[in-house]
Amino acid sequence: MTSSRLSRRQFLISCSAALAGLMGTRLTQVGFAAPDASGNENQDILIVLFLRGGWDALNVVLPIAGDDRGYYEAARPELQIPLTSEGAALPLDDRFGFHPEMAPLLDLYQDRKLAVVHAVGLKHDTRSHFDAQQFIENGTPGIKSTTTGWITRHLESDPNLPESLPIPALAAGSSLPNSLLGSGTAVAMNRISDFSFYGNWKYKEAQRAALYNMYDGDTWLYQAGTHTLDAVGLIEDANLGDYVPDNGAVYPDNSFGDHLQLIAQLIKAELGIRTATLDRSGWDTHENEGSGSTGYLADQLADLAAGLSAFYMDMQGSGGADFTKKITIVVMSEFGRRFKENANRGTDHGHGGVMLLMGEYVNGGKVFGDWPGLAEEQLYDGRDLAVTTDYRDVISEILINRLSNPNIDYVFPNFDDYQTLGIVRTEGYPDPAQNLTYLPILNQLALK
Repeated sequence: MTSSRLSRRQFLISCSAALAGLMGTRLTQVGFAAPDASGNENQDILIVLFLRGGWDALNVVLPIAGDDRGYYEAARPELQIPLTSEGAALPLDDRFGFHPEMAPLLDLYQDRKLAVVHAVGLKHDTRSHFDAQQFIENGTPGIKSTTTGWITRHLESDPNLPESLPIPALAAGSSLPNSLLGSGTAVAMNRISDFSFYGNWKYKEAQRAALYNMYDGDTWLYQAGTHTLDAVGLIEDANLGDYVPDNGAVYPDNSFGDHLQLIAQLIKAELGIRTATLDRSGWDTHENEGSGSTGYLADQLADLAAGLSAFYMDMQGSGGADFTKKITIVVMSEFGRRFKENANRGTDHGHGGVMLLMGEYVNGGKVFGDWPGLAEEQLYDGRDLAVTTDYRDVISEILINRLSNPNIDYVFPNFDDYQTLGIVRTEGYPDPAQNLTYLPILNQLALK
């Protein structure tokens, strides 16, 4: 007679398969605990969007007046964005304009929810993608031996975080970026449906219990296994299911849009996220960048602007739950492009770039930074937009003013000349006592 029960060997094989499924969650050691009962912790969230490849800052935010406009037109006969007629630049002030495909973000700029930082970047001489990205994300320009990322060190040093959180750091994608290097708390996730316990359908709970027993110990390996099971259980108990964005927001139908939507959904589920990262690749425009305001770069910017606009609209929530009051979004790249276009109607690796900041407490509607000018003698090495604002100044101000972390010397070692830009405000912290809806989920998990 054939038994319907699993043999011990089959059960263990199924447990191994379930554990293999868990490995796909890409979860490192995660601690779980309720927030500080005092309710004093800061609940703001930093979202970092990295544009990999080095975007052409001078065609994203371009000069529209004065001598610099003339230098720009002379340097970019094919790529220049016109000032009039179809495809004209969108004025931001009397000096600069947006590429027309950034139009979905213009209202946010005019409503003072979006700010621009120009001539910003890495104050280190490199035009290597790999090196520039490593230096920026590790937070140690010129040093390659750093073993942790700047977001990791922020989470380690922030005095206003609870001792542990369910998912303090989320990377939307299949792997962690260098900014989360060395993190013991970060989760990399492509989609919520992948973040599940894949056990035998009939014996799933018994297998889960067996795995808990297997990881009953004090070493990092035991803790990592237990915390992985806890985190998967937390996501499952949240019962997130299908997601409908608020306010009719429509995300781009691609991985970029999917990852933005994933971040929005998990923030709204209030699982303790304090930082989130995502990438948008494809900015290395050595050739066929476009013609005027059309072409490849225009398509990239249209997708970027549509995604960010949809995310902000979605985060405004419904029924009084406005999540834009707790987020600050940073858009950055490893460097800008060469001032002069090349013979292939593209731009080569440059230096100075542009950062964007979005959020309820961003001092938007302004282009920040000390503009160096585009005359030949003002260019870096006579060929690139100079960097006059260190990217660490921008990030540091957010960490101090929005995330309540003053430990900049730990987050950015050897950075001792921090300059305040006035780009984000300190007021408007949400009441932490009103923002702990994940506690019932944790309590349910503890009862298992």
